[in-house]
Amino acid sequence: MAVGEGYPDEGTTTEAAMDTRQPASSRLQGVAFDFEPRYRPLLRLLGVRPETAQVVVGAQVLRVRFGLWWLETTLDNVTDVTLTGPFRAIKAIGPHLSLADRGVTFGTTTRAGVCLTFREPVGALAGRRWLRHPGATLTVQDPSGFAQLVRVRAGLDLREG
Repeated sequence: MAVGEGYPDEGTTTEAAMDTRQPASSRLQGVAFDFEPRYRPLLRLLGVRPETAQVVVGAQVLRVRFGLWWLETTLDNVTDVTLTGPFRAIKAIGPHLSLADRGVTFGTTTRAGVCLTFREPVGALAGRRWLRHPGATLTVQDPSGFAQLVRVRAGLDLREG
Protein backbone atom coordinates (compact mmCIF):
# COMPACT_ATOMS: atom_id res chain seq x y z
CA MET A 1 0.00 0.00 0.00
CA ALA A 2 1.35 3.41 -0.93
CA VAL A 3 1.48 6.11 1.73
CA GLY A 4 -1.84 7.93 1.84
CA GLU A 5 -3.78 5.33 -0.17
CA GLY A 6 -5.99 4.13 2.69
CA TYR A 7 -5.83 3.40 6.37
CA PRO A 8 -3.83 0.26 7.13
CA ASP A 9 -5.44 -2.95 8.33
CA GLU A 10 -5.33 -2.81 12.12
CA GLY A 11 -4.79 -6.58 12.39
CA THR A 12 -1.53 -6.27 10.51
CA THR A 13 -0.44 -3.40 12.73
CA THR A 14 -1.19 -5.35 15.91
CA GLU A 15 0.62 -8.49 14.75
CA ALA A 16 3.68 -6.57 13.60
CA ALA A 17 3.81 -4.53 16.81
CA MET A 18 3.89 -7.71 18.86
CA ASP A 19 6.55 -9.47 16.77
CA THR A 20 9.50 -9.42 19.17
CA ARG A 21 11.74 -11.12 16.62
CA GLN A 22 12.18 -7.74 14.95
CA PRO A 23 14.71 -5.28 16.41
CA ALA A 24 13.03 -2.75 18.71
CA SER A 25 13.98 0.13 16.38
CA SER A 26 11.99 -1.37 13.49
CA ARG A 27 8.89 -2.61 15.34
CA LEU A 28 5.62 -0.78 14.99
CA GLN A 29 4.80 0.97 18.24
CA GLY A 30 1.24 1.94 19.10
CA VAL A 31 0.67 5.13 21.10
CA ALA A 32 -2.74 5.85 22.66
CA PHE A 33 -4.46 9.20 22.75
CA ASP A 34 -4.95 10.78 26.20
CA PHE A 35 -8.74 10.91 26.61
CA GLU A 36 -9.77 13.51 29.16
CA PRO A 37 -12.97 12.09 30.77
CA ARG A 38 -15.08 15.26 30.46
CA TYR A 39 -14.65 15.30 26.65
CA ARG A 40 -15.39 11.61 26.02
CA PRO A 41 -19.13 12.12 25.30
CA LEU A 42 -18.44 14.77 22.62
CA LEU A 43 -15.64 12.71 21.08
CA ARG A 44 -17.88 9.61 21.06
CA LEU A 45 -20.45 11.56 19.00
CA LEU A 46 -17.66 12.24 16.48
CA GLY A 47 -16.76 8.54 16.37
CA VAL A 48 -13.52 9.08 18.28
CA ARG A 49 -13.04 6.49 21.04
CA PRO A 50 -9.94 4.77 22.43
CA GLU A 51 -10.51 1.84 20.07
CA THR A 52 -10.77 4.15 17.00
CA ALA A 53 -7.93 6.54 17.83
CA GLN A 54 -4.27 5.58 17.85
CA VAL A 55 -0.87 6.63 16.56
CA VAL A 56 1.43 3.95 15.14
CA VAL A 57 5.13 4.69 14.71
CA GLY A 58 7.14 2.29 12.56
CA ALA A 59 10.74 2.31 11.43
CA GLN A 60 9.88 4.55 8.47
CA VAL A 61 6.22 5.54 8.76
CA LEU A 62 3.86 7.43 11.08
CA ARG A 63 0.15 6.56 10.95
CA VAL A 64 -2.58 8.34 12.88
CA ARG A 65 -6.17 7.16 13.11
CA PHE A 66 -8.69 9.49 14.76
CA GLY A 67 -12.20 8.10 14.31
CA LEU A 68 -13.09 8.65 10.66
CA TRP A 69 -9.97 10.74 10.00
CA TRP A 70 -6.44 9.56 9.42
CA LEU A 71 -3.01 10.81 8.52
CA GLU A 72 -0.03 8.89 7.19
CA THR A 73 3.46 10.04 6.30
CA THR A 74 7.00 8.78 6.17
CA LEU A 75 9.17 9.68 9.14
CA ASP A 76 11.72 11.39 6.90
CA ASN A 77 8.94 13.94 6.22
CA VAL A 78 8.96 14.99 9.91
CA THR A 79 11.25 18.00 10.39
CA ASP A 80 10.41 19.07 13.94
CA VAL A 81 8.77 17.68 17.07
CA THR A 82 7.61 20.11 19.77
CA LEU A 83 5.86 19.61 23.10
CA THR A 84 2.89 21.95 23.36
CA GLY A 85 -0.12 22.79 25.52
CA PRO A 86 -2.13 23.33 27.57
CA PHE A 87 -4.90 24.21 25.14
CA ARG A 88 -8.33 25.82 25.17
CA ALA A 89 -11.00 23.16 24.56
CA ILE A 90 -12.60 25.07 21.70
CA LYS A 91 -9.33 24.83 19.75
CA ALA A 92 -8.16 21.39 20.79
CA ILE A 93 -10.94 18.85 21.29
CA GLY A 94 -11.83 16.76 18.24
CA PRO A 95 -10.44 17.17 14.73
CA HIS A 96 -9.52 20.80 14.05
CA LEU A 97 -8.09 22.82 11.20
CA SER A 98 -6.02 25.86 12.16
CA LEU A 99 -7.03 28.81 10.02
CA ALA A 100 -3.73 30.50 10.90
CA ASP A 101 -1.37 27.86 9.48
CA ARG A 102 -3.59 25.05 8.05
CA GLY A 103 -2.25 22.64 10.68
CA VAL A 104 -4.46 19.80 11.87
CA THR A 105 -5.17 18.92 15.49
CA PHE A 106 -6.43 15.54 16.63
CA GLY A 107 -7.30 16.39 20.22
CA THR A 108 -8.66 14.42 23.15
CA THR A 109 -7.39 16.54 26.06
CA THR A 110 -6.52 20.13 26.86
CA ARG A 111 -3.49 19.18 29.01
CA ALA A 112 -0.65 18.64 26.53
CA GLY A 113 0.24 17.43 23.07
CA VAL A 114 2.97 17.04 20.50
CA CYS A 115 3.22 19.18 17.37
CA LEU A 116 4.84 17.53 14.36
CA THR A 117 6.05 19.71 11.49
CA PHE A 118 6.26 18.21 7.99
CA ARG A 119 8.63 18.96 5.10
CA GLU A 120 5.82 18.23 2.62
CA PRO A 121 2.25 18.92 3.84
CA VAL A 122 0.04 15.85 4.33
CA GLY A 123 -3.69 15.21 3.92
CA ALA A 124 -5.81 14.39 6.95
CA LEU A 125 -9.20 16.11 6.93
CA ALA A 126 -11.70 16.70 4.10
CA GLY A 127 -10.28 16.87 0.61
CA ARG A 128 -7.09 14.94 1.31
CA ARG A 129 -5.65 15.88 -2.09
CA TRP A 130 -6.36 19.64 -1.99
CA LEU A 131 -6.31 20.37 1.76
CA ARG A 132 -2.85 19.49 3.04
CA HIS A 133 -1.40 20.27 6.45
CA PRO A 134 2.14 21.47 7.21
CA GLY A 135 1.83 20.22 10.78
CA ALA A 136 -0.20 18.04 13.13
CA THR A 137 -0.83 18.31 16.85
CA LEU A 138 -1.62 15.03 18.60
CA THR A 139 -2.75 14.78 22.23
CA VAL A 140 -1.24 11.41 23.08
CA GLN A 141 -0.50 9.76 26.41
CA ASP A 142 3.11 10.45 27.51
CA PRO A 143 3.81 13.35 25.14
CA SER A 144 7.52 13.46 26.13
CA GLY A 145 8.01 9.76 25.42
CA PHE A 146 6.15 10.01 22.12
CA ALA A 147 8.19 13.06 21.09
CA GLN A 148 11.43 11.22 21.84
CA LEU A 149 10.27 8.13 19.92
CA VAL A 150 9.43 10.19 16.83
CA ARG A 151 12.69 12.16 17.05
CA VAL A 152 14.74 8.97 17.21
CA ARG A 153 12.85 7.20 14.42
CA ALA A 154 12.90 10.35 12.23
CA GLY A 155 16.64 10.83 12.80
CA LEU A 156 16.20 14.23 14.47
CA ASP A 157 18.32 15.41 17.39
CA LEU A 158 17.04 14.60 20.85
CA ARG A 159 16.71 18.14 22.20
CA GLU A 160 13.73 18.87 24.43
CA GLY A 161 10.55 20.33 23.02
